[in-house]
This record gives sequence, structure tokens and C-alpha cells, in this order.
Amino acid sequence: MIKIGLIGVGRMGTQHLERLLVSPYFRVIGCYDQQEQQLLHIEEEFGVTGFRDVEELIQQCDAIDIITPTDTHLLYAEKAIKYGKHVFVEKPISTDIEKAKRLVELVREANIIFQVGHIERFNPAFLSLREYALQPMLIEAHRLTTFDAKQHDQSVVLDLMMHDIDIVLHTVAANIKSIHANGVSVLSDDIDIANARIEFDNGCVANLTASRVSGQKMRKMDFFEKEKHYTLDFLHRETALIHLSDTAGNNAIPIRNGQHLRFLNTDTWVPEEYDALKEELNSFAECLIFNREPVVTAIDGLKTLEVASEILHKIHKMNGHQISSSQQHGMQHA
Repeated sequence: MIKIGLIGVGRMGTQHLERLLVSPYFRVIGCYDQQEQQLLHIEEEFGVTGFRDVEELIQQCDAIDIITPTDTHLLYAEKAIKYGKHVFVEKPISTDIEKAKRLVELVREANIIFQVGHIERFNPAFLSLREYALQPMLIEAHRLTTFDAKQHDQSVVLDLMMHDIDIVLHTVAANIKSIHANGVSVLSDDIDIANARIEFDNGCVANLTASRVSGQKMRKMDFFEKEKHYTLDFLHRETALIHLSDTAGNNAIPIRNGQHLRFLNTDTWVPEEYDALKEELNSFAECLIFNREPVVTAIDGLKTLEVASEILHKIHKMNGHQISSSQQHGMQHA
């Protein structure tokens, strides 16, 4: 079994711990957290050893799972990589492009497995399209949630929109030609709602909207192709394909074009119960066992961050906001 340690056992870290404790692939060696009270809670509730020295934990493990605030990812990943340990880090890979590039270089030099936790890659709604060669020309994405006063330590772009940016970059086999974006702060000091238009050099356009001040929850993405329309509902984990065909399926709508009769068919998939986080962590384990590339690599994480940073740069520029020198340094490389 793979000996693994967790760094950061807050709300999300506890969810990771619960999956790792029942995984057939992992043996949890222990946890580290800067909050002593949180460590004591984990020790009492789960019977897991709490380490007060992070490097002591790292040295006893084969792999490290990092679920800490994003601006500390490099700090802990660098320590783990120094000892030749494999790393899983929650998304985003970093808040700073230079730090993300540093991580990519460290991973390359150390030749270790490094996976970024973009969990929507493991959502069954998205996985159901694996057999289809998607060639979208228009993508519409809406990721909306209600406001949570405890969850606004970074912009909605880095928090929510990152998921859809990653899916779009993975799906569209083309280079980005231009990015347009706008957004506003509503209930916090950072961007609470944002819209981005990403144009690719193959003609595909992706319109992404993310909001954490909505009256409803929604996580949907639509892919439009010639005679096909895929709808992904990440929240309810459903997928639908609407397509023109010469044959009629159930509840097909006939469409006549001159003398030619065709049918508009709708096929819907509702996958069985599926724990995306469990499968994401198990996928990381399989990469270690079979020495294969993760589903979401450090380079994937960097590319997604570069696009997100450019979107934020466009928003700040449009709003006439002053950007700190550190933000400018990171964004100019996007």
C-alpha cells in the first residue's frame, strides 16, 4: 500500500482523509496542520497521528496530499519533492504563475508523479463523453452558487471558473487567440461574478460565467457542434446529447428540409452513484503503481492558471483597478 500523509486537514482536507482511510491503495501515515486544535480533532475523531513537524511526516511517506491555502502549495510541495515524494495538490496549482512554473520545473527535475485536483475531470457527466470525439465550435458554461461568507478568500475566477477553464482547455485542441473578460465585486472585496470569452484559432469560442452571488446553484456546460449539442450537468451528474439523425428515436421531433425528413433526437445518461473525489485519489494511486502520467498534470495546472490570471488581468484593467506589483508580475506571463 502507498504510504501517504496529508498536509492541511480543514473542511476539504477532512473529505480527502475520509476517502484515503477506506481506499485499498493507501495507508494514511498521518496529518499535519498549522492549527493545533484541528490536529487534535482529527486525532480524536479518526485515530490518525497528528504530526507537529511537517518534514517528519513527509519523510515517512511515499506520497503527500496537499490541501492547504493555495498560496502555500509551493511551500509544501517543494518540501515533499525535495525528499523525492509524489504529490497530489488541490486546485488551483498556485495563485502565482512564477510559483506554478517553479513547481513544473521541480516536478520535471525530480521525475515524480504530481497531480492537480481539478475534480470535474472525474465528474461522471464529463466522463460519459469519453467515447465521443468532441469538436465544439461554441461552448457555454455557467457555474453559479449562493454566497458563503466563509468562502471568499480568493476571486470567483480562481475559485469556481478554474474548473470550467480546465475542461475547456482539455477539450479544445487549439491555441487561444484572444480573451475578453469582465467582472464585479458584489458582496466581498474580490471579484464575485465574472464572465470570460475565450476565442481559439480554430474558430471555437467559449463563454464562461461564474458567480458566487447567485440565487441558485448551477454547474452546466454546453458543447455545440454541427448537428450536435451536448449538455453536461456537473451538479446533478447528467449528460444529454441532442442531435439530428436520419432515424427516429424515442420522442424524436421530425424536421423537414424540403423533401428531406430528419429527426431531432435526445439521448440522456444518468450515471450511477459515483464518488468523484474517491476516484480522483484512486487515479493518483494508479499513476504511482503503474508509473503513468496523471489525468491533470502540473503543466495542465499551469496552463489553467495562466488563462485564469489573464482573465483577472482583463477584469481589473476594465474596472480600472490598481493591481499590486506581485499580481502584475504574475499576470504579465499569462
